[in-house]
Amino acid sequence: MSTDTSPETSTETATVVRVEERPGVLVITLDRPEARNAVDRAVSEAVAAALDTLDTRPDLSVGVITGAGGTFCAGMDLKAFLRGERPSVPGRGFAGITETPPAKPIIAAVEGYALAGGCEIVLACDMAVAARGARFGVPEVKRGLVAAGGGLLRLPERIPPAVAMELVLTGDFLEAQRAHDVGLVNQVVDDGSALEAALALADRIAANGPLAVAASKRVMVESRGWPVEERYTRQREIVEPVFASTDAKEGARAFAEKRTPVWEGR
Repeated sequence: MSTDTSPETSTETATVVRVEERPGVLVITLDRPEARNAVDRAVSEAVAAALDTLDTRPDLSVGVITGAGGTFCAGMDLKAFLRGERPSVPGRGFAGITETPPAKPIIAAVEGYALAGGCEIVLACDMAVAARGARFGVPEVKRGLVAAGGGLLRLPERIPPAVAMELVLTGDFLEAQRAHDVGLVNQVVDDGSALEAALALADRIAANGPLAVAASKRVMVESRGWPVEERYTRQREIVEPVFASTDAKEGARAFAEKRTPVWEGR
């Protein structure tokens, strides 16, 4: 990883997860390269804590999650599982993210393999940037297991259902370009540059009004289950506070004055 992609300021260092920040962006790095960043209880708790930070800090607008050592995540740590560990956090789910993703946008930066629970982490993210050599898959059936961390629920929402069914029932892998073609991945970039590209995307999001960004994500996620006749009423409840905010006035004023807005998150 080149130095110019590194976040500007470090705020926390954990044993198995590194949490760093740059203006408006929180970067979460799974840091167990010797285990291909497999998820155990400690990883799940650290990711959940990082996502709590993302959601509660008004100066943070977007998150990026990636893996150290050229692999995104190989899924659940089976050795820890055999010791009796369950890598799930109450309220957050597997890896501290799959059951309840953050309220703010989060981007997966994928190098190498994102398999089983690793793929389910990607599915819990709002966007994904993948290196050309990246591979995705939910091969749980090959081990007599099921992709219960969101793979069965989210995969047919993100890609064509027939393709999702094939991946789930065969356990086969999906190459990065094919993942892009079917809509799982936003960008495919050169190997070694997934984090750099994800941070560039995150910076573009973080330049916008934080209240507007969070509310926009909320409407897009929650509206999938809204009855048609209630859509605008429910949307209004979420977006009206944004229109009444200080940031909305600042955005309009900055446009009129031809300058960059200074967001306050209120």
